[in-house]
Amino acid sequence: MKAKIFFPFMAFLLIGIMIIYFLVNPSYERSLEAKFYYETGNYKKAYELANEAFSMDVYNRMASTIMAQSKTSMKYQKYIDQAKEYIKEINKIASQDTISDADRAKIKMMSEIMVDSYVKLAPSVITDKALVQEAEKYYKNFEQILEKVTR
Repeated sequence: MKAKIFFPFMAFLLIGIMIIYFLVNPSYERSLEAKFYYETGNYKKAYELANEAFSMDVYNRMASTIMAQSKTSMKYQKYIDQAKEYIKEINKIASQDTISDADRAKIKMMSEIMVDSYVKLAPSVITDKALVQEAEKYYKNFEQILEKVTR
C-alpha cells in the first residue's frame, strides 16, 4: 500500500523539481523569452536571446533550436522584404507608358536575383509555415515575371 503512494509522490516531486529548475535557471529563462519573441515574429530579438541562453549553457537544446529557427526565419524575412522592394520597383517601372530595354534588363536582373535567392533558402520542419508560404508566393511571382521578360 505504501508503494502505491510512494512512487506517484516521488514522480510528482521529481517533476516539480524539474519545473522549478527550468523556471529558475537563467539560461532556460532566456530560452523561454526567446521563444516568446520567436512566436511573435521578432526573429532578431529571439536569436539574440537564444544565443545568450546558449552561451550560458551549451547543453540547452531549447536555446539551440530557437537559434536555428530564428536564423532560418530571418533569412526568409529578409527574402520577403527584398521581394516587396523589388515588386514596388517593378510596378513603378511597369506603370510607365513605355518600358525601355534598360528597364527590361533591370526587371530581369531583379527577378533572377529573387529566383536564385529562393532556391538557396532551406526551410526546416519547424520554420513558420506562413513565412515559407509568403516567400513561395513571391518566388512564383518572380518566376512569372522572369518568364514574361525573357520572351
